[in-house]
Amino acid sequence: MVSIKRIDDKISIAITIAGSDSGGGAGIQADLKTFAALGVHGTTAVTSITAQNTSSVIAVEDVKPDMIQKQIMAIVEDMGIDAGKTGMLHTEEIIKTVASELSKHNFPLVVDPVMISKSGAALLKTEAMDAMKEKMLPRATIVTPNRFEAEKLADMRIKTMDDAKASAKRISEMGAYAVVIKGGHLDEENAVDVLYHKDDFRLFSSRRFNVKTTHGTGCSFSAAIAAELAKGNDIPNAVENAKRFISTAIRFGLSIGKGYGPVNPMARLYRESSRYSVLANIEEAKVLLESTPAIAKLVPEVGMNIAMAIPHAEDKNDVAAVDGRIVKTTRGAKAAGIPKFGSSSHLAKYILEVSKQNSTTRAAINLKFSDETLRALEKRGLQASFYDRREEPEDIKRVEGMTIPWGVKQAIERIGKTPDLIHHRGDVGKEPMIVILGRKASELAKLATQIATEIQSGET
Repeated sequence: MVSIKRIDDKISIAITIAGSDSGGGAGIQADLKTFAALGVHGTTAVTSITAQNTSSVIAVEDVKPDMIQKQIMAIVEDMGIDAGKTGMLHTEEIIKTVASELSKHNFPLVVDPVMISKSGAALLKTEAMDAMKEKMLPRATIVTPNRFEAEKLADMRIKTMDDAKASAKRISEMGAYAVVIKGGHLDEENAVDVLYHKDDFRLFSSRRFNVKTTHGTGCSFSAAIAAELAKGNDIPNAVENAKRFISTAIRFGLSIGKGYGPVNPMARLYRESSRYSVLANIEEAKVLLESTPAIAKLVPEVGMNIAMAIPHAEDKNDVAAVDGRIVKTTRGAKAAGIPKFGSSSHLAKYILEVSKQNSTTRAAINLKFSDETLRALEKRGLQASFYDRREEPEDIKRVEGMTIPWGVKQAIERIGKTPDLIHHRGDVGKEPMIVILGRKASELAKLATQIATEIQSGET
């Protein structure tokens, strides 16, 4: 959960001194969402107004330097600032104004040397480069250039990790206390950021995602570092936390617009805030299953379970199910425990694999296999697919936990889309099974009880 650091009941405050993105994906809009997601109150000093979207920057109008200075001063005099960041500083005059005002204060500052937009538009005028080097870098606690920005600041080509390290050291010699060379544009298998701090290098690696939801990555990353500094974290921890934050924001970015969709700084909050509702939904499903005696006919020998994931689930700990499963008794079905996260790796694997293709699929229930049950489900319009465990390659069988991901892929490929249910007819020592997939656990429980009642009454 997000924690808000309090010192004498004071909420940490951060300021973003940057341009406005009318598309809401970068600039102060992304910064404010990032601050909020990390439990910090965000304030702003708008430097430029841009007319832009996911595809292009149509127009830029700079705010008068005197107005920029007054925005910063207004925040300092009233609230105080625990840390800040700069983004788009379009002109030499704006840079000098911001640097002059910041020299009066002593809060940690993250300088994101924004030069070119994702669409290729210049966000720093050529003649302002010297001012960026001479006025802003010496004021910076941390500078966060990407590869192309670092090449311009350090006046060198960057192709390798050694080049990135050399550029970081060169930029630090211009006055920056610490430098992070972002690795999104480096030709590495993973996205590796290089931190140069106190004559030492630290690497922060994360999985590289093949997505087009990267608009605002630099803004959100630098804002996340500023938020962590505002809460009192040291530089290495601030960078490490920001790296984890931005990786989640990229992975679960928003596929909107015709160009590069924005990262999603709120993804972490959405994930965490949904945990209670997921548990409540499974409890509702559990009660329904236990109150329907006919459901016992659909309980497999290994037991039944019903599971549901939070949005943007990453592993089994993001998937809740009934602890100990649901077992068959003489009076129907009975849950062995309560809904709990991480309690069903079996159904979690189905949900996690299918959700890669269809993010709305967040729930699953397993039923005892029978052709009668399968026909009843298909009669209701559910799209079925299957996999044959006898066809499983030996190299997959030898790796614990790989059967279900392999089987789900086979089932999806078989029909060319994500099915509503996946079944298999078992193998040596493996019970046949039907797994129904859907949006909510309660909806799947309702469907299962209806099917069970129909089978018991002979309506199928």
